[in-house]
Amino acid sequence: MSDVKLIERGYRITTAEILYHMPDHPALLQTFLWQALDLAPHYPVLSRFLMYWEKNLDGRLHSVRLAAAGIFSARELKHANFEFSIH
Repeated sequence: MSDVKLIERGYRITTAEILYHMPDHPALLQTFLWQALDLAPHYPVLSRFLMYWEKNLDGRLHSVRLAAAGIFSARELKHANFEFSIH
């Protein structure tokens, strides 16, 4: 499905900061940023990604911080009443 159709269905841009233990040095944490369109509040795309991570990657997850923002729509745009320029 195209991104435009996903946005029309309520998907929003979602960013996850994933901290994980490095496989060779488990005491050290590494950061991974993940971003995709996802559906709040259950975030099925992120959930599938994290399940894949736990099954297939060596770095054990430490924590996940999540931020999501809706994309603006045409009804949120307003016309300006005036225009001016500065030389």
